[in-house]
Amino acid sequence: MRIFWKNVLAVLLLVGGLYYMSQSNLLIAGQPQKVITSELTWSVQRLVSKESWVEQGDYLPLNVSYQLLAGAPSTQQRFLSVGLSSVKRAKGSYLIPTLQSLFSQSSPEERSSMVVVVLLADFDVSWRVSTVAEIKTAFALELEQGQLVVLHVPQEMYPPYTGLKRNYNDLPERVSFRSKQNLDYSFLILYSASLGQYYLQIEDDVFSAKNFLSTIKRRVAEQEAKKTTWAMLEFSALGYIGKLYKSAQLPLLARFLFLFYQEMPCDWLMSRFRDLMTQKEPILFKPSLFQHMGTFSSFQGTYNKLKDKDFEEQYTNPPAEVYTDMSSYKKHFPKLAWDAGEDFFWGRSPEKGNHLTVVFRGPTLVTGIMVETGSGGKDLLESAQVEIGHDVITTEKDRSCKEFQTVGTFKNGLFEIQEMDKKYTSASSCLRIQITAAQKDWLIITKIRISTKLRTSTNQA
Repeated sequence: MRIFWKNVLAVLLLVGGLYYMSQSNLLIAGQPQKVITSELTWSVQRLVSKESWVEQGDYLPLNVSYQLLAGAPSTQQRFLSVGLSSVKRAKGSYLIPTLQSLFSQSSPEERSSMVVVVLLADFDVSWRVSTVAEIKTAFALELEQGQLVVLHVPQEMYPPYTGLKRNYNDLPERVSFRSKQNLDYSFLILYSASLGQYYLQIEDDVFSAKNFLSTIKRRVAEQEAKKTTWAMLEFSALGYIGKLYKSAQLPLLARFLFLFYQEMPCDWLMSRFRDLMTQKEPILFKPSLFQHMGTFSSFQGTYNKLKDKDFEEQYTNPPAEVYTDMSSYKKHFPKLAWDAGEDFFWGRSPEKGNHLTVVFRGPTLVTGIMVETGSGGKDLLESAQVEIGHDVITTEKDRSCKEFQTVGTFKNGLFEIQEMDKKYTSASSCLRIQITAAQKDWLIITKIRISTKLRTSTNQA
């Protein structure tokens, strides 16, 4: 009996020693002992979604081990899970501002209806430790309330992503980057499958519009009421930003990205997935709810100036009245093109000399003008010029300005000018779109947007 207990004790000591060695932060192989940054993690099992046939019988198994770095997901499914993956960048970091925007642009009720899942997908332990420390400091309440979860997937879970075939003649570095990114998204999407009714994919360098969740909820309800098939709703035209999926389809999407990870970039793959799920045309909502904020790409720190022209975060033109002598169709009045939102001015076929005039409530120093017309390539403004005016006058029918000067003409239904104040240095009282040739097609003016700055003098243009 004494020998038996001695053997048991020896086994326990051996197991304990092996555990200690596996947890040690000392590198002892082939070099002097060196202390590296420690990382506190817990192994975590994802909640399996049984809404998808692919997981009901464990078909096409995709077994991934996750390390929980911060937070803990709620066992109660929420309306929306928001997923983003982040890696160490050569220049700049936008993860914290992105998370701040997500939460600050949401009401308490909206925050309680969503969970944000962050996958720290870099294999640099020191970077992960410092990033988690920042997140815990900045988002302690969100972590505590189950609104934020931070994960990592160990490198041994990844298939090879170097030395792959060079589709599209991409550089080897580019192929490796986009292939690993597809795997990152696959693992992120798989984990998030059961956390919300719907899943929103964004990147780690975006601004969010105010109350984006409520807008998404309204759009989903409208889409479901149409009783048509959809696989992906788009709330931004850029890359893999603002793409919404039904969570029941996420196990399929995760496996699709995994199976074809080395073939093409993620935004191309997601378009193929949409087609396979029998949604033939994109469903893109405007204005966009997310804007790209980054200046430098996560790929080798290259410069990236990509912006979504349809993003309008709390945008407002200065107060003004809008007049036109064109006939409006139904309730598509001219003021709708001036106000922020999705509505627009829709007029019957314009004649030469017709106008749409904006009269500012006070003199305004205009620095930029952007006017968009048409919808789906139709009802474009074919021939017109844009003018600024001064000296407001009032007639029996409307108000306008006494004098105007032309600042430019439309091209392909679009007008845009910036840094106007370098040439037109004094304040304006009117903005006019003057039709210069008749057209058979009707006219849609989707938006008129101006940028302004405070006047430094009392001159008025």
